[in-house]
Amino acid sequence: MSQPLPATPDIPSVQHLVSPAEWQLRVDLAACYRLVALYGWSDLVFTHISARLPGPEHHFLINPYGLMFDEITASSLVKVDMQCNKLMDSPYPVNPAGFVIHSAVHAARDDVQCVLHTHTRAGVAVSAQKHGVLPISQQSTFVLASLAYHDYEGVAFRDDEKPRLQADMGRANFLMLRNHGLLTCGRSIADAFLSMYTFEAACKIQVDALAGGTELTQVNPAIVQGVSQASRVQTGGMGGAFVWPSLLRKLDRESPGYRS
Repeated sequence: MSQPLPATPDIPSVQHLVSPAEWQLRVDLAACYRLVALYGWSDLVFTHISARLPGPEHHFLINPYGLMFDEITASSLVKVDMQCNKLMDSPYPVNPAGFVIHSAVHAARDDVQCVLHTHTRAGVAVSAQKHGVLPISQQSTFVLASLAYHDYEGVAFRDDEKPRLQADMGRANFLMLRNHGLLTCGRSIADAFLSMYTFEAACKIQVDALAGGTELTQVNPAIVQGVSQASRVQTGGMGGAFVWPSLLRKLDRESPGYRS
């Protein structure tokens, strides 16, 4: 019989063992996990959010496998290499199979710090629709401006899928994994989270609109082509950093403890 996971309150702080830059990344990534739980996007323990640490070593932070997302703290996050081998002592296991998709994106995209993957009901529903994301909402226009698709090849634990996923994704920041779920990436954790918020909203709106059973009005393609500039204007050029402080304040009210 496997040993039970240790309780999260017993995790000693690792702040004194890591650089200030790593600690800040740990706090932001723990916050991202808590926010995913708070917004109802988690799938028990079965998805992942990864963040690349500063430096040339290609080291990453990922969730301790088996903890619910609303239990994750900065100190409980596990530091791994590109093969998902632990680089610091941790009482928690990691899930190498769950890191396959993430490592594929990180390996191909030096511009990406964070990869966020979900299996939400609305996201999987739209991923199963042949037409994919439809241009029927303001949210969908932001997604369509940088969207790619990758066909389902079964549970993603084989390394030989990586080149195909990388080729399909290219330079897109939104990836729809057919019959599987949603993925976003960003230059920061805040950017990846804001992109997923928009992606999830677009999918929920689409499912609801299609359920109405009436003909839908689609956005003019020219508007979709010009949406990147509109996105920069909306956030003052700050992207996810514009909303991140308010999200952390929300977490401090509703799910404190992630900073430990």
